Amino acid sequence: MPKKGKLLVVDDNQNILSAVKILMESHFEKVIALPSPKSLISTIQSESPDVLLLDMNFHAGINTGNEGLYWLNEVNAKFPKLKVVLFTAYADVDLAVRAMKDGAYDFVVKPWNNEKLIETLLNAYNEGKTKSKAQKNNVANTKDAMFWGTSPEMQRIRNIIERVAPTDANILITGENGTGKEVLAREIHSLSSRCNKEMLSVDMGAIPDSLFESELFGHKKGAFTDAHADRIGKMEAAANSTLFMDEIANRPLHHQAKLLVALQNRTITRLGTNEPIPIDIRLITATNRDLFSMAEKGDFRQDLLYRINTIHINIPPLRNRKEDIIPLAEIFLKRLSEKYNRPDISISSSAEARLLSYSWDGNIRELQHTMEKAVLMCDDDVIKPEHLGLFHSAKPVIDKNSDATLEELERKAIMDAMNATDGNITLVAQKLGVTRQTLYNKIKRYGL
Repeated sequence: MPKKGKLLVVDDNQNILSAVKILMESHFEKVIALPSPKSLISTIQSESPDVLLLDMNFHAGINTGNEGLYWLNEVNAKFPKLKVVLFTAYADVDLAVRAMKDGAYDFVVKPWNNEKLIETLLNAYNEGKTKSKAQKNNVANTKDAMFWGTSPEMQRIRNIIERVAPTDANILITGENGTGKEVLAREIHSLSSRCNKEMLSVDMGAIPDSLFESELFGHKKGAFTDAHADRIGKMEAAANSTLFMDEIANRPLHHQAKLLVALQNRTITRLGTNEPIPIDIRLITATNRDLFSMAEKGDFRQDLLYRINTIHINIPPLRNRKEDIIPLAEIFLKRLSEKYNRPDISISSSAEARLLSYSWDGNIRELQHTMEKAVLMCDDDVIKPEHLGLFHSAKPVIDKNSDATLEELERKAIMDAMNATDGNITLVAQKLGVTRQTLYNKIKRYGL
């Protein structure tokens, strides 16, 4: 395995420094050891380490961990991209949580397990590099930038967002698949007072029922069979930041009740404990379903809907904002021409007409995929209609005079969509306006 980056270890115990240095030199290109944090800042400036393993106590008889927290905050303030793993001989869960909230990547307890220490430090390195690469790509490609366009409805939404984003008001975002609900959530977060911390996202539809409480509220070691270590949940990890819950409609009523209690009380309780933990989050939720109709039918809790729906934003489908289709296509084209080294590529007027006449059931996401396909399929520097690969949408045609049951119609709709997309589950889910997990469940139910 090739060695990776630089590791800086700070501990007042020379034996520990030597042991960690010997252990980690086969995994990192360079391991720098410091017996005291006095020269920590200057060493980071001169060595530019990728990961910092920082002891929490540096004076005999003092085991509060306050020194470690102090230096953690100093490092975070001056070097926010540096991944910090805290090293302590005292397995205090509350201290670990506080450190995680203050920006530590992870927490290792002495005496340590060699494999665990190696895994934690390498994971810290890999995450740091992944985020750094992603940030560079985002800067270069403006991937996550919100495109407001010129349509009156989007301008109205923009005015609302600019007014409410700086507040802590809960926001519900609705709209079809591919309309950019998560992109809008990130825009709201970037305009908020919590923007100095990363927004945390969770796909509510993808959480297995058995792990719902553990995922959102966390658990204590031994709380259930596979709980091998303490873990903080998403609601606690998003402290002082924004928590984005996508596919909020895809949870059963008993889970909705647990979520409501947490939001009302502004506290969570980890599995395996009875101690309530305060949470300070800004909540943004999203769904492609009609929560208001679901609430009327009893499929979604009315009181939870009130709680998450302080501000409701409904993003219009792309077919209702045709004036934004070509500008969006050009944004994607510019990004993709750089990615595939096709700087002179352009869209023909006939291809633009084809883009404008298409229904865009998958909305902006489908447009992006279409432009990427066109760039790859175009032989010269001009994209023509045939390069777009746009055919009729896979929406089922329903015979109003048919005696088929709702289940039969649903089964036929799934089969038609699967045939039209050669079984591509992602495209089928987009065409039918459901999540992948919901689609998997229905495929299993109907034996397809």
